[in-house]
Amino acid sequence: MRTIDAPDVETTLLQVAEVAAGLRLVAGEVDDGRIPVGHGYEVVRDTGLLTLLVPRAAGGSGLSYLDYTRVLEVLATGDAATALGYNMHNVAIGALCESAARDLPPKADAFRRWVFDEVVHRGRMFASATSEVGAGAKLTGVKATYRRTDDGFVLNGHKSFVSLAGIADYYITTARREGTDAADEVSHFVVARDDVGVSFDGLWDGAALNGTATAAMTMSEVRIGADRLFLGIEGMSLFKLVREPHWMVSGYMGAYLGVAESILRHTTDSVRADERKRDSAVVRADVGRVAIEVAAARALVHAAARLVDERKGSVEANSAVHAAKYCIGELVPRLAQTAVRICGSSALRKSNPLERLMREAAFCAVMPAKPDECLDYVGKARLGFNMFDSTTIEW
Repeated sequence: MRTIDAPDVETTLLQVAEVAAGLRLVAGEVDDGRIPVGHGYEVVRDTGLLTLLVPRAAGGSGLSYLDYTRVLEVLATGDAATALGYNMHNVAIGALCESAARDLPPKADAFRRWVFDEVVHRGRMFASATSEVGAGAKLTGVKATYRRTDDGFVLNGHKSFVSLAGIADYYITTARREGTDAADEVSHFVVARDDVGVSFDGLWDGAALNGTATAAMTMSEVRIGADRLFLGIEGMSLFKLVREPHWMVSGYMGAYLGVAESILRHTTDSVRADERKRDSAVVRADVGRVAIEVAAARALVHAAARLVDERKGSVEANSAVHAAKYCIGELVPRLAQTAVRICGSSALRKSNPLERLMREAAFCAVMPAKPDECLDYVGKARLGFNMFDSTTIEW
């Protein structure tokens, strides 16, 4: 296991671009099952990407949120599925990485040091296991439960949409205390892939993004130690999410910005290769429109990520990431349709990467937060609602 120790962010991005170039060559084969879904994540481990967010003092690269967003964008130009799965690792550990400069109580500090050590020195991959049937990723709908024991906790429940299933070493999962249904009882725990009682129910056979290695996860009387309670604190999950929602919202915006860039690149290459289309003022206008829309989306996404770095947890930053996710969620499917119109029937051939990108684009709108949820957040913030009241936000 190694870490990327680049002298500057641009060099890191060049290294990630090399990784993306390799993934691009086999992305279609992973998606249709000719290459195992774990391929991309072996590359992620081997090239040191797991440690990019971990603070330098703990042995990582200490990237900012903006620079991490740029990494996701570049990685997704190679393979969106790998980028989205990789994001789940960082969703799981991102809040800890952001707390690096903050003194924590002894239990919380010990938990943070353990996670960093597992990632940096043992090459462990984490993942997020939150979604449940009927509730999605919303914490207020969590039905998985836990109960206390003398030396830890026992977890039971089903998670419906877990990426990196059977590939990650650890899963940050949500549960509420048995006998309660109050949202403020939701807590996060770490379960290991090989913990007794943890099982995965076959890989999801979706229309695209099969490389995310997504499956249902069942926890049946899973016994874990007290040290596996996230930060050693019960009932903090919703409190934290309402104040700093960016890890549940905006990782997707970076990855799908990469999908938008890929659609633009393939469309441009197709038109360049066809002299008749290249000489058409109508086609040139269409290509110009797509290029401008991607550039505008990139500016919005990067501005939102920069606000997270500068004013994390502020209403302004939280509104910005919701606005950016909405923009990307609406833009990418539309770009895919435009690409088909410009490139013609060749874009629908299985051998054409645009065909896969078109299928992948459809999923952007269903990733958290969904378009209507983004609009509701921004509208409430604009109208002066208390955005730090858990009853205001439907999480």
